[in-house]
Amino acid sequence: MTEPTRPADPRPHGPGEVLRLREAIAIIVGVVIGAGIFKSPSLVAGMAGDVTWMFAAWVLGGLASLIGALCYAELATAYPHAGGDYHYLQRAYGRPVSLLFGWARLSVITTGSIALLAFVFGDYMTAVLPLAGLSPTGSSAVYAALSVLVLTHIHLRGVRAMSSTQLGLTALEILGLMLIIGAAVALPDGSAGAGTAAPAATPSPAMFGLAMVFVLLAYGGWNEAAYISAEVRDKRRNTARALVLSILIITGLYLAVVWAYWQGLGLNGMATSNAVAADLLRVSFGPVGEWLISLMVAVAALTSINATMIVGARTSYALGCDWSALRWLAHWDAQRGAPLQALRLQCVLALALVAIGTWAGGGFKAMVEFTAPVFWLFFLLSGISLIVLRIREPHVERPFKVPLYPLLPALFCLVCGYMLWSSLSYVNSQTLGGWNAAWISVAVLAIGALLVVLVRKPNVSMAPAAE
Repeated sequence: MTEPTRPADPRPHGPGEVLRLREAIAIIVGVVIGAGIFKSPSLVAGMAGDVTWMFAAWVLGGLASLIGALCYAELATAYPHAGGDYHYLQRAYGRPVSLLFGWARLSVITTGSIALLAFVFGDYMTAVLPLAGLSPTGSSAVYAALSVLVLTHIHLRGVRAMSSTQLGLTALEILGLMLIIGAAVALPDGSAGAGTAAPAATPSPAMFGLAMVFVLLAYGGWNEAAYISAEVRDKRRNTARALVLSILIITGLYLAVVWAYWQGLGLNGMATSNAVAADLLRVSFGPVGEWLISLMVAVAALTSINATMIVGARTSYALGCDWSALRWLAHWDAQRGAPLQALRLQCVLALALVAIGTWAGGGFKAMVEFTAPVFWLFFLLSGISLIVLRIREPHVERPFKVPLYPLLPALFCLVCGYMLWSSLSYVNSQTLGGWNAAWISVAVLAIGALLVVLVRKPNVSMAPAAE
């Protein structure tokens, strides 16, 4: 039988309600809009084979994300907590599962995502300004490590510095996407590629499903709003608003950007492009377009790293609050409004993964293979937890309830299950440093299971140590 859990965050030295609605939206949008919108559209165009099906895939991706956001809005408003999914999993399945998730998030999901995005930043900064005396791989690795160190330093200064940085980076990121849209609008008459599309071809269900995998990868990250739910002002209203508004903003931007790619290059041009945004800007602005897009992707990667750091350290903080052996992670600096020890550990582990990715070769690809199966496994469990908690805790106040329950949560869980199967199918055929990538993730989870056995004793008091 699952142990009862205590009410969320009654602590004087825990998270305070300091984030406004616009800052919460900036964090969610910043997490989601990363390298995906610069990499996925060309792949989706080739797999869809038809303009209508291509746009349908991006609309369906936004709809699936909106359904998931509605599910998370219920969880986050009913159980506002700095631990996010960690807290929901604990209430639904008990402490061992939540501890395993906390370990997976610390060792794989969050730190792997930070390293993945750091490699994107490094690759594109190397294209803009390569470091003298280093190979492209070495230059990318140095830029990746510097991005982790500098952004962690900003976070250690406190929540105000962090949120201000996020607002600025998100604004630059959106301006970059507007530049892509403007590039299509500014095309000289007769140079647009939309009219050059091949005859319509209906994709097979398997091929369209594969296209949806890449679409949903581009939409991934909105669930991170759960980790700031305890720090949002008027959380029971603004958390749901932040989630829904963010998904609507992201879907609108994605559709506009995909339209710009299609307008400038045509469906065939998109499908055969290795750098679809760079090709569009080259058509509109000449060689300077390649430099602009490289800088733009670097800014997008920084935005996502910053936002991921914000939400990632909150899970480690929650772990420290719940387990005596990990109590040192529960240090929350009340003046700075940040879990300092958790941020430091997150930085060290992300740097270690940058080093591993550099050693394994193909840092970005290596981190995708490392993180994907574990991420979708726990995402599926979080979706199921909504149904479990509805049944187990019917008297808990739910300021927001997902519409059409249980249909929408069931649809969300089906999407998560499909993504888990797809990521396992892909990763099982890949290697990481000579080892099967899928088994490396399994090994990490096995270490987490050992941690569950060793770290048995929960904290008697939920109050964290103050610095």
